[in-house]
Amino acid sequence: MAIRIISRKCTQAVCFMFLMVLLFCVCEGQDSSSLSPMDEKEKQVVYNVIQGFVGKWWNGSDLYPDPCGWTPIQGVSCELYDDGFWYVTVVNLGQVFDNSLICSNDAKFPEQLFKLKHLKVLSLTSCFLSPNKNPVTLPISGWEKFSESLESLILRSNPGLVGTIPSTIGSLRSLQSLVLLENSLTGELPRSIGNLVKLRQLVLAGNNLVGEVPITYGSFSELLIFDASRNNLSGSLPPIVGSWSSLLKLDLSNNVLEGLLPMELGRLKHLTLLDVSHNKLIGGLAETIKELVSLKDMVLSNNPIGGDLLGTKWRSFTKVETLDLSNMGLEGSVPESITEMKRLRFLDLSNNNLNGSLSRNLENLPCLKALHVNGNNLTGRLEFSQEFYGKLGRRFAAWNNNENLCYVAKQVTPVPYSVKPCLQEITNSEGVSTVENFEMSEGSYDEDSFVETSFGISSFVFNDVWLILSVNVVLTVLLWNLSF
Repeated sequence: MAIRIISRKCTQAVCFMFLMVLLFCVCEGQDSSSLSPMDEKEKQVVYNVIQGFVGKWWNGSDLYPDPCGWTPIQGVSCELYDDGFWYVTVVNLGQVFDNSLICSNDAKFPEQLFKLKHLKVLSLTSCFLSPNKNPVTLPISGWEKFSESLESLILRSNPGLVGTIPSTIGSLRSLQSLVLLENSLTGELPRSIGNLVKLRQLVLAGNNLVGEVPITYGSFSELLIFDASRNNLSGSLPPIVGSWSSLLKLDLSNNVLEGLLPMELGRLKHLTLLDVSHNKLIGGLAETIKELVSLKDMVLSNNPIGGDLLGTKWRSFTKVETLDLSNMGLEGSVPESITEMKRLRFLDLSNNNLNGSLSRNLENLPCLKALHVNGNNLTGRLEFSQEFYGKLGRRFAAWNNNENLCYVAKQVTPVPYSVKPCLQEITNSEGVSTVENFEMSEGSYDEDSFVETSFGISSFVFNDVWLILSVNVVLTVLLWNLSF
């Protein structure tokens, strides 16, 4: 047994020594370039590109042995290709990470950029900050060189990025994500973007784009997100949105869109977010909305849509968490079916022309965190529990114009903010009915009035009795003086 143990230990030691010798030989037989081989032309192009964005001060002196080696640049990634060399596939510059390379004040798109033939991702965040001191436009030519490689183009938070979107962007046929977010781009949406049939994300929000959504965009069969909010897009919401069968999020809010909600909208069976707020849409709630069974957030507010809520089967929206129908010119009553939307967290019906009363069953919505019905013509008694008022606090908004709406006061606090208490008729022990206001807020307690009310004596009765007693006393004194 002892011989076996010694033999096993010797075998392990021999193997370890053999591996160390082999590793030493391999390392000695390689130079620094073979550890992370990078084509010299590619290396020089990368350096020129980075210097074009961050400034000439950067020379890559701290990199070993190159941008794809053991000390890579934050935001620059490489891949090894069949020819045995590393090539840059990702350039992500700007204020993204703490140790990211920050763009200089005079950053430009360097001409060398389009020589990165294997580039898959180009992302520039807060690189062009001044539209006055350093206005930068997107290159008109060169994009076609990325037609087979570029998959993601992200230009975010660049107020100094001005001008139009070049039509040559449409040559990026491998593009899956086009994000031009919060820049200062102008002009119309290029029709050529419709050629990007592999797009899964198209975000154009926060620019100064105008015109209509081109009908050429109907080919986006794989599109998941379309966000063109916060622009000046006009015209109607085109029927081609119905062809975006995979769409999850549609945001066209804060534009100047007109007309009706298209019937084709109902084809978007996977849609979870619909936000067309702050436009000029009309025509009432479209019948097609009821088909959007996957919706979680429905925001139609600030449109002169008009109509009522009664024609929609709200109970079918079993997944909706946010329902914002404020400032839409809605009329009629609040339907009971809304109380069956069990996942509802935020309900805003404010600033409409709704009338009637609110169902107490709204209190039974287990997830409800905010209820806004202010600015309507609601009437009747709010019979929600004190727990409901306490849970929502100021997030229960019922003030402004609801003059005939009141709450049933049962305790001192909490009470719905800026809603008057109901007047209640109380019959005393003598069978006399009096109208009492049971609101007792902090600092309004008066001991005399409380005593008078407790005994069923109103203040004006108490004053009359006191006056009669005073007159009788005066007459008695006068008669006493005359008798002497």
